[in-house]
Amino acid sequence: MAYEGRGLYLEDFEIGKTYESPGRTITEADVVNFAGLSGDFNPLHMDEEFGKNNMFGKRVAHGALGLIIATGMSNQTGLFEGTTIAFLELTAKYTAPLCIGDTVHLEMVPTEAAHSRKPKRGILKIMAKLVNQEGTVILESPWTLMMKAKE
Repeated sequence: MAYEGRGLYLEDFEIGKTYESPGRTITEADVVNFAGLSGDFNPLHMDEEFGKNNMFGKRVAHGALGLIIATGMSNQTGLFEGTTIAFLELTAKYTAPLCIGDTVHLEMVPTEAAHSRKPKRGILKIMAKLVNQEGTVILESPWTLMMKAKE
């Protein structure tokens, strides 16, 4: 028996509607673990004293950590559970620093949906934004996903 999933199919997404994730707080452990995984031990991320003297006035988390958290948060919403076939493309525009202690959530707005030539598949384009507790957009990321379609 094939796994059907609980996620939305291509036709279920409403173009222009905002879908949001629950919030998540960025922790010291997140930054340390990401540095260990990526090998990025830049003092901007790892050294409190260095951070106080940079253009942001404090230590900041890795930008790529924000993008990874954003994609994870998209899955935590359940919108894509079992119905996303693949991420085809994404880019990231960083608009503000991500900091330890920030509580962020993901806002996703479908911008385009189209069926593909392959049966029961389609392409969904989404504008994803990671937003902090103050309403500041941390990153903007257009996504292109291959999705299961009903038809």
